[in-house]
Amino acid sequence: MTKIEDTTPILVGCGDVTDMTTPVEQARSPFDLIAQAGRLALADTGAPALADAIDTLTMLRLFADTSFRFATKLGTSTNPPRSIAQRLGISPAREIYTWNGGNMPQYLVNSYAEQISRGEMRAAMIVGGEALRTQHGAERAGIVGVWNEEPGGTPELVGENRTAWSEHEEAHGMRAAIIMYPLIENAVRGEKKQDIKTHMRNMGTLFARLAAVAAGNPLATRRDGFSAEQLATVDDSNRWIGFPYPRLMNSNAFIDQAAAIIITSVGEARRAGVPEDKWVYLHGCADGYDHWYVTERENIARSPAMQRGARRALEMAGKTIDDIDILDLYSCFPSAVEIACRELGLAEDDPRGVTITGGLPYFGGPGNSYVLNSISEMIRQTRARRGKFGLVTANGNYITKHSWGVYSTNPTLGSWSRESPKVLQAELDALPKAPFTETPSGDADIETYTIVHGKKGPETGIVIGRERASGRRFVANTANDMATLMDLQEKEGLGRPGTVKREGPKNIFVPA
Repeated sequence: MTKIEDTTPILVGCGDVTDMTTPVEQARSPFDLIAQAGRLALADTGAPALADAIDTLTMLRLFADTSFRFATKLGTSTNPPRSIAQRLGISPAREIYTWNGGNMPQYLVNSYAEQISRGEMRAAMIVGGEALRTQHGAERAGIVGVWNEEPGGTPELVGENRTAWSEHEEAHGMRAAIIMYPLIENAVRGEKKQDIKTHMRNMGTLFARLAAVAAGNPLATRRDGFSAEQLATVDDSNRWIGFPYPRLMNSNAFIDQAAAIIITSVGEARRAGVPEDKWVYLHGCADGYDHWYVTERENIARSPAMQRGARRALEMAGKTIDDIDILDLYSCFPSAVEIACRELGLAEDDPRGVTITGGLPYFGGPGNSYVLNSISEMIRQTRARRGKFGLVTANGNYITKHSWGVYSTNPTLGSWSRESPKVLQAELDALPKAPFTETPSGDADIETYTIVHGKKGPETGIVIGRERASGRRFVANTANDMATLMDLQEKEGLGRPGTVKREGPKNIFVPA
């Protein structure tokens, strides 16, 4: 009879913290917040001795160390994972700090499961979080430097450090998620053949379901239970960010949230005395990237990596999407959920729901760490629904970097192994790319577009289009006068004809 091998990887501990009440003037650091989640995860294992087996502590990169938009005057640690380890009183041999990416929590679980199965790792704690609510408030109060720490040592760096946008995309303002995802969203709308009003209503309906889950989650940061009408109505409290997204359809990063999980082997869990009702098995996993730059992709509204990677993870688990009972799809913006549903073969109103937390706009979007919270919640939910299977999807950059995990309390039997991620990646890299020019000219049509708003109204128009004669894709800006921007926003822009030409460092598109 096949048995559970001692080298089988299992998740045995989880902990989450959401802090919306500590006064920002106290300037509670993200390291204190994250360490609190780590203590909860250690306690959750029910086995204090397991702390001695943790030979790897990995921390997800803080937004303050990721983007100039979130840089802080409060300071940081020269070795963030050691700052956490010292607070927890543990001394792991490996201290790892990741590069950015919302895919990284699930990517780490997949990678560490493989290392554990090979006997290369005894136990790992993965931690992450953000204190951007406190950071923003403390900086407004004039507090500086209080988060500086020098715990010694230099962490290993893990992940992908390539810039998420090309220089040409950046020259036209295509850099931040709040710009890229609206461009993707209008491409999705074109794929669905929906007008602006219909699509706004449908996005509101989709995200109202997420908001309803958050309303019942005590760890969520927005628990108002917004209606579809509220989400789709633009007003002073729900202003435009990047058309077609008002504020409440954007990931909510300015929160204080943290999570931690612990992964080890069956053998180590038994030696430390972790009760078996704490064990959650990773039945399937996969990792893969779509073409790196948005403008390279043949169809901006699709994700071959999502489709093929999810299939790989489910096949490894011996399951189909119909066999999955619990779902948490990465949900930074509506387009991420819409594309995932299409590629996984899910209806957007699937009765199982698409989130177990409430999603990044309503549960909270703690930077690179959200999926750590969703994995933590998946651990709790699979423990409570024994024998059921859950799927976590993770997404980094702009529908670019993807990871998947299939979880259950049902044991995996025999030797745990997975296909090398290089196999899937070779398939994805071989897919065709869209023909592209940096110097378009002449008659052209809009493929997708967005209007970027500031607090006082529309500021910039960004167009991804196709030259009519050659079919080559290009990126351009529009004139930034109010009449042009509002005309493009209030009237249908998809497929709209116009002309494009190079002016200095940028391309300019003039809609007909």
